[in-house]
Amino acid sequence: MADDRFLVVGLGNPGPKYAATRHNAGFMVVDLLAERIGGKFKAHKGRADLVEGRLGGIPVVLAEPKCYMNESGGPVVSIARFFKVPIERIVVVHDELDLPYGSLRLKRGGGDGGHNGLRSTTSALGSKDYARVRVGIGRPPGRQDPADYVLREFAAAERKDLAFHIDRAADAVELFIAQGLEAAQNQYND
Repeated sequence: MADDRFLVVGLGNPGPKYAATRHNAGFMVVDLLAERIGGKFKAHKGRADLVEGRLGGIPVVLAEPKCYMNESGGPVVSIARFFKVPIERIVVVHDELDLPYGSLRLKRGGGDGGHNGLRSTTSALGSKDYARVRVGIGRPPGRQDPADYVLREFAAAERKDLAFHIDRAADAVELFIAQGLEAAQNQYND
């Protein structure tokens, strides 16, 4: 039945140039979830690559928009409509400057905090009431421009435990799908 399906969207920028950057933390988490499902991404007419499968027995569509971050909303809406996923079952995974590196927060609704992917998604959906899994990347050092910072790869010291943080964020998405937002917040919000 379509109405119990979740749509989990990782935000990022397409292509190898951006693959290892901070702004692609959302893609990294969704890539790991796809690996856990055992699925391979396939192109979808909604301008995204998708994997369909089950997490904890619950049907999910994992999506990575194939456009730049500031245009993410169009693919999110297109996929949600195609699969008839209501807004309360949409989970957006994204990098978060306002959280220290390695921290994690889940919430429903809220502003975009200057995040172009969230701004585009909120605008396209016409609502802020989707769930977010916010993967902390920290603030840029000194006076570095945040726009430059998010498009840089993680520092060597960060890369040492990046896999752990991505794994933890993927676990949080799975718990959210299985037991709801409050359970996931209680276990993973830090």
